[in-house]
Amino acid sequence: MHIGNRIKEVMREKHVSAIAVAKIINCERTNIYNIYARKDISTKLLEQFCVILNHDFFKELSKDLNLKKSK
Repeated sequence: MHIGNRIKEVMREKHVSAIAVAKIINCERTNIYNIYARKDISTKLLEQFCVILNHDFFKELSKDLNLKKSK
């Protein structure tokens, strides 16, 4: 799973803007756009996105990992 793309998708689904997230985590809007391009991010940053978006990305990553193991 490309986590940056997934974060972007969830933000779009929940109608949460990059500006809103940037304000919450105290960074520039361009940093959020850079996160969209990342294949991986720190667990601490991912936890922040989970809380902000009320979405369990860790569960999705775990499911993705289990699917890869079963192949």
